[in-house]
Amino acid sequence: MKKLVILGGGYGGLALIQELFSGYLPPDVEVVLIDRMPYQGLKTEYYALAAGTVADTAVRVKFPVYNRLHILYGEVTSIDLEKKLVNLTNNDPVEYDQLAIALGCTDRYHGVPGAEEFTFSLQSFSASRETYLNLNNLRPYGQVHIIGGGLSGIELAADLRESRPDLNIAILDRGQRVLSSFPNRLSAYIQRWFEEHHVDIHSGVSVSRVEKDAVYNLDVPIATDLAVWTAGIQPVKVVQDLDLPKDRSGRILLNEWYQVPSHPEVYVIGDCASLPFVPSAQAAGAQAEQVGHVLKAVWREDTPKVSPLKLKGTLGSLGKHAGFGLMGSTSVMGRVPRILKSGVLWKSKRHY
Repeated sequence: MKKLVILGGGYGGLALIQELFSGYLPPDVEVVLIDRMPYQGLKTEYYALAAGTVADTAVRVKFPVYNRLHILYGEVTSIDLEKKLVNLTNNDPVEYDQLAIALGCTDRYHGVPGAEEFTFSLQSFSASRETYLNLNNLRPYGQVHIIGGGLSGIELAADLRESRPDLNIAILDRGQRVLSSFPNRLSAYIQRWFEEHHVDIHSGVSVSRVEKDAVYNLDVPIATDLAVWTAGIQPVKVVQDLDLPKDRSGRILLNEWYQVPSHPEVYVIGDCASLPFVPSAQAAGAQAEQVGHVLKAVWREDTPKVSPLKLKGTLGSLGKHAGFGLMGSTSVMGRVPRILKSGVLWKSKRHY
């Protein structure tokens, strides 16, 4: 039997499983999924879990059930590429013939002192739960600072305003405008929405350190009751520890078939892979489908064929009644993109 081990049951891992089991799977292939949780957490919705606008049961999806899919729950501590072993906490090592790494990302603190100790996170289900508890235990009129004006920071700020209208909320962004990689028109729309809903945006802030009750803009302290970090991501530590060529963001460099060149039995998917896109659930899912095609070709002893990845666009929410999006070069704003995002979430839940 050939054993394919998939690390991570997120968007990439589950998309790969769906692709593999959607057609013919050779009888001599065993598929093993390893994840630390007994369900998939819909990471694109962790901001709503942290803000308190959805229950945690609303952002869970049961893992699929297939006769030839074995699920093992455990925390991956390291990968031995030479011995083809995955090491787990409180469990025996797992051998593999082929490996798909889809472990996702964690916060990147850019060396800012105190950031890891004194800010809260959205990068895991448990971290988002902890963020929710602390945000919603704040006294009325407490001051919340969200560090980072990207998609996660914007969506968290908007949902938190809906959940806790009594709080003082501010976004601290290094750039001159939120969502700086998007068109000016979209940034201006989001800025107006926040002005109308009394969320402050402080641009040009260079966070130099974080303390328990203050975020420092260079040498100037900004008093805070709670700070949430949404100012950067990087691959998880297990991937950071692998001695493999990586890009400047720490993501593993791959060949045209998404294999590690020095270990072609190893595939890397999603946030851990060096792809020509900003890390996203959509990119992970699209790439994972192609990895599924490659694996099937390898098992047939054919030459794999892949086409360039194509993404459909980006959607974001501003609470439950407004949103924004970028579809190709077209900006969309208002209620329609919010409805579209809800539809994508509904479809994603039922697909898995």
